[in-house]
Amino acid sequence: MSEKRLLVVDDEPEFCELVRKVAADMGYEVQVATNGHTFQAAYLTLQPTLIVMDMVMPEMDGNELVLWLVEQGYAADLVIITGYNPDYAKDARLLAEFKGLRSVTTLTKPIRIARLREALSSGG
Repeated sequence: MSEKRLLVVDDEPEFCELVRKVAADMGYEVQVATNGHTFQAAYLTLQPTLIVMDMVMPEMDGNELVLWLVEQGYAADLVIITGYNPDYAKDARLLAEFKGLRSVTTLTKPIRIARLREALSSGG
C-alpha cells in the first residue's frame, strides 16, 4: 500500500478525473467515488492519508460524510470543495475542526491546478 493514498468523492466524474490525474502525477495512489456510499466502502479498504470531498452531492452531502469520518476516527488531512457558495465549505470546515479533524483545507470550484497541487502537497 502506498504511503500517499487519496480518496476523492464528487458527483462530477470529470472533476474526479482531474483530481486523480493531478494526484497520480504527485505520487498518490488514488481511488474515486461519485457518491457517499461508494466513498464509505472505498474509505474502509483504502485507509486514505488524504481526502478530497465535494460538499454538495445527492443522497449524502459533505457534512454527513464529515460526521461519518469523525465516527471512523479519521485523523489525516481533508480538503473540502464546493462549486456553490464558499460558505458551505467554510461551515463544513468549522464542523470538522470542532469535531476534532486536525487539518482541513477549503477550495472553491473552479479550481486552478496550481491551487489543487498546493492543497494535495500539504496532505498525505
